[in-house]
Amino acid sequence: MAAVEVTAGIIIIGNEILSGRTQDSNLKHLAIELNEWGIRVKQAIVIPDIEATVISTLQAYSNAYDYVFTTGGIGPTHDDITAECVAKAFDEELIQHPEIASLIRSRPAEPEVMESRLLMARVPQSAGLIDNPTGGPQGFYIRNVYVMAGIPFVMQAMLSSLKDKLRGGARIHSRSVTAFLGESQISRTLGAIQSRFPSVDIGSYPFSKDGRYATNLVIRGTDESLLDQTLTEICQLIEAAGETPLDIEVG
Repeated sequence: MAAVEVTAGIIIIGNEILSGRTQDSNLKHLAIELNEWGIRVKQAIVIPDIEATVISTLQAYSNAYDYVFTTGGIGPTHDDITAECVAKAFDEELIQHPEIASLIRSRPAEPEVMESRLLMARVPQSAGLIDNPTGGPQGFYIRNVYVMAGIPFVMQAMLSSLKDKLRGGARIHSRSVTAFLGESQISRTLGAIQSRFPSVDIGSYPFSKDGRYATNLVIRGTDESLLDQTLTEICQLIEAAGETPLDIEVG
C-alpha cells in the first residue's frame, strides 16, 4: 500500500523579507518541524504586503495543499493586512475576537496605543485560535490555513502548540553522502539511479572545499529500505569514480 502523503504550502508575507532588511528563518523551522509530523512541504513563497497578491496566493495554496501556513502581517501597523486578506479570501466578515481582545486589554496602555494593539485581535468570523505560549496575542486558523506571527520565536511557540493536533502522513526520511567529485562527473550515472528508484528524491548540491570541487548527495523518501538501497548504489558510483564516500548521514 502506498504511503499516505499529507502536504503543506508555506506563505511568508512581508515587504521586509523581500527588501533584504529582514532575513527569514521561519521557513527552515517550519519545514523541519512539519516533516517530523509527517507533513511534507511541497512549496513555499515570499510575497509582499499587497492585498490582491495575498488573497490570490491564499486561495491557490488552500486549494493545492492539505495545510497552508502563513507567517507575518498580523501585527498592529498599517501594513499588517494578513487577517483582513484571509477574511476576504474566504468571503468572511472580519471580527474582533473577544478572547484575544481581553488578553490585549489586560496590559494597560494609552488609548491610541490600545487601539493599535487591538488590531491584532481581528480574525475571520469562523476562525479558531492558535495558542501563543509566549503570552502574546494568539494566531488563528480557518479551514486549512494557519496564520502565525512573523517574529521567529513567537511563530515557533505558536507552531509548537499545534503538535499532535494536525493530521500527518508518512514521515520523510533521508540519507546523505559527500564525495570530492564534480556534478558533471556523476550526472549520467546518478540519473540512471534516480530512474531505478523513482519514489525517492535524489538531490545534488555542489560546493568547493580546500580548492576541490565536491558534491553532497541527499536522498529523501518514506521507504527507508529503498533509501538504503539507493545510498548503496550511490556509494558504489562514488567508488567507481575513484573517490571515497564521506560524511554518510541517516535522518
